Amino acid sequence: MAVTNQTEVHVYEKVVILMSCVLSFFGSLLIICTYVSWRDLRTTPRKLLVYLSIADLLSALSYSYGVWRDFHSDSVDCITQGAISTFANTSSFFWTVAIAIYLYIFIVKSSQRQADNLVLYSHLISWGVPFAITVAALSLQKIGYDASEVSVGWCWVNIQAEDHVLWMLLTGKIWEFIAYVTLPVLYILIKIHIRKAHAALSEYRPILTSSPVSHSLSSMADRKLTLIPVIFIMLRMWSTIRFLLLLTESPARQNPVLVTLHGIGNTFQGAANCIMFVLLTPSIRSRLVALLCCRGRDRPRSSESLFQNRENVYTSSHTEENSSPQTLEDSED
Repeated sequence: MAVTNQTEVHVYEKVVILMSCVLSFFGSLLIICTYVSWRDLRTTPRKLLVYLSIADLLSALSYSYGVWRDFHSDSVDCITQGAISTFANTSSFFWTVAIAIYLYIFIVKSSQRQADNLVLYSHLISWGVPFAITVAALSLQKIGYDASEVSVGWCWVNIQAEDHVLWMLLTGKIWEFIAYVTLPVLYILIKIHIRKAHAALSEYRPILTSSPVSHSLSSMADRKLTLIPVIFIMLRMWSTIRFLLLLTESPARQNPVLVTLHGIGNTFQGAANCIMFVLLTPSIRSRLVALLCCRGRDRPRSSESLFQNRENVYTSSHTEENSSPQTLEDSED
């Protein structure tokens, strides 16, 4: 497959993608900071989310450097950036699936012990496999300049390598395809289980099902379980489309709109996770709002009383959420 020209990345595309990288960086950082700051959040599901956020943060940093540099040939920093983004991006796929598997076992199989036992294997697979693939690609000199054919300014698999399609599959695309299938199946099974359990419970607790708070929280949990695979697919599908267009040597892969969507999709995962699991999680959002309000008013308060107030906010939110289906943020409670 011959590559005749480079995909041009316009200035406005770079600006948009760099903004996406910044949002993803700070979104991932916020997930990590909330986990470190509040001990009651240090549970296994949110710990897995932190590991995913570390991978997304690393991806955002490496992609932003690649977009800013806008490589036009192989170089040391091009190969370094390509290796880091390859490792981080592939690791992100694995951790995303690992979280879905954990929730499936925890909620559907009702086995916390079995789910917790999988954490060690998740580390071995989600860090080990991407690291091994990246080292192999580096050793065989497969990572380098790709003329933005399946990237947006950053480096990935050297487009001049004869087997570059194979290495694009090994360093990302094959895991992306697996995630496309695995995530919807697991979350659909979780949703079916929750709905059956909620329907069975409603036969014995009609007062609970008639509660507006219960309905509201159940609907929110149900929407989140739907949004997790949908958002993942919506963000990642553009890079997949460009990859398929590359295989057919279609010039449509250089379409500016498609290129921009690809850039945003590859870099916005950390921000999307922050929106779902921090900003749209009532207990955490309440704490953040309380923290910002206290700092904005500059009221002198002891750390003990401030912590107690935050605990009260969480306790009241937690009490309401006990009757709702379990999602990532409330299954751990």
